[in-house]
Amino acid sequence: MGRPHTESSPELKIKVHNGHPPPPQHRSRQGRPSRPPPPAFEPFKKWFPWLVPVIVMANIVLFILTMYYNDCPHESGRCLYADTLGRFAFQRTRENPLFGPSAKTLLKMGAMQWSAVVERKEVWRLVSCMWLHAGVIHIVSNMVSLLFVGIRLEQEFGFVRIGLLYVISGIGGSMLSCLFIRNTISVGASGALFGLLGCMLSELLTNWTIYANKCGALLSLVSIILINIAVGILPHVDNFAHLGGFLTGFFLGFVILIRPQFGWVNHKTAPPGYYAAKPKSKYKKYQLVLLMLSMFVLISGFTGGLVSLLGGVNGNDHCSFCHYLSCVSTPLWKCDDQCSAMQEGNQVILQCLGNGRSGNYTLTSQDRSSEVAQLCSSLCH
Repeated sequence: MGRPHTESSPELKIKVHNGHPPPPQHRSRQGRPSRPPPPAFEPFKKWFPWLVPVIVMANIVLFILTMYYNDCPHESGRCLYADTLGRFAFQRTRENPLFGPSAKTLLKMGAMQWSAVVERKEVWRLVSCMWLHAGVIHIVSNMVSLLFVGIRLEQEFGFVRIGLLYVISGIGGSMLSCLFIRNTISVGASGALFGLLGCMLSELLTNWTIYANKCGALLSLVSIILINIAVGILPHVDNFAHLGGFLTGFFLGFVILIRPQFGWVNHKTAPPGYYAAKPKSKYKKYQLVLLMLSMFVLISGFTGGLVSLLGGVNGNDHCSFCHYLSCVSTPLWKCDDQCSAMQEGNQVILQCLGNGRSGNYTLTSQDRSSEVAQLCSSLCH
């Protein structure tokens, strides 16, 4: 018997899915698949902040070296906490209320003074003064502010751009201060700190489209800036350094903190397999306009400021109201009859905080404090 013949049946193929429908495939105009990027996708790189802590440590080390060099017990004899701190003891509060070294020590370490910068051509003091501080209170307040503001900026923009902002803003603050305050020394990182505040404002404006809560961020930042500038109307506070640093940082922020359009970054950094439409240009037109205008202001401002400073120009002679930016009289204090003084032996240099006038005097009487008060009254009136 033979094997019975049967007709061959077609094979039955069954495809089993995992219970979920396949993801839909969207196609662009060019026919390529386009999917939204994953939620964890971040177009802007986050930097590790190391420069700001290094700057803080450098300022602290320089302050310790300044106090070591000051050696109050050996130089003057009358010091605060000499038994505990030894040669690191503070000058008397009458001489330095911020618990720090003497003005003479700060000047030797690189503090800014008009006569040193202009007459002796020690232009390097415009940079060195921003690394020195007048006392413990001064350095603590500045370094806490630097950590609070600087770390966030370094995380967003990296150490190169924030380092440039810090140094250039400090120089801008020193230049404006030296143009208006001629006979007192100036130290501190306040100009550089205000530069960071200024660049935060310009960064918000030039990158306006990428922020979600625009008005809230703008109002909070402007409030912080106004409060800090208002502190500068107190006597013996170098508000010109604050304003100079702020303006420098503000215009510099339009130049080096500009961000490309989000669509351009998304197109460049999208993961493989995703398609993102490319915008027409990397930057918006208003960003480029602000960049060009800011570069012009910075170049002309620094050039004109340096030429005027080295030429011996007194800013108070060309701005009759600018002294109000440094000190404003209130029921709690008066500016008109207050003078800043630098005295060595029987020679004293006075500057009226009310009108910016200054003069060099030789003290002749035994009651020098009374004579200084009379000279100050004559200088201010």
